[in-house]
Amino acid sequence: MSLITRRRMLAAAGTLQAGLGMRKPHAAELHDLATGLQPTDPPVPAPDVTFLAADGSEHRLTDFVGHGMVINLWATWCVPCVAEMPSLAALSKTLAPDDIAVLPLSSDRGGARAVEAFYQDHDISGLPVLLDPKGTAARAWHARGIPTSVIIDTKGQERARLEGSADWSTAAAAAIVRRLVAG
Repeated sequence: MSLITRRRMLAAAGTLQAGLGMRKPHAAELHDLATGLQPTDPPVPAPDVTFLAADGSEHRLTDFVGHGMVINLWATWCVPCVAEMPSLAALSKTLAPDDIAVLPLSSDRGGARAVEAFYQDHDISGLPVLLDPKGTAARAWHARGIPTSVIIDTKGQERARLEGSADWSTAAAAAIVRRLVAG
């Protein structure tokens, strides 16, 4: 057996083994936002990242200056991200009247179809399909992993970030975001 074939077999076995123990995550396993959120002190300008909408159109973060933002770096294959997305959808609906956008930037290589299928399979509504397929945003923010969420105020300044998943659906989480976005 060649070395390449052995490596492929071991890689496949590792993937299978990892998948056997997987289960659907529950919202109860999400972290409390207040304990994981790290303030950015002093606030720093958010990088002007570029990302794609579902229709392939290109957008820049600076297009949203003047609005509050919660940027979420995620992927459909990321178990903590899967658990977090329903609460981000709830946050988006709660904050929409306050002109605060929740922008989930998916790093999925499957593009808009993968995200749209995920939203449908998980009954996610109220979130746009936004893509960061090359990880440009994650690199610009020096994210150490996903999910990572960054809160941006109306002046385009990073006010706080969270590495890992959280329950964004609570009234307390919405109040924290509103306070940070207001500066």
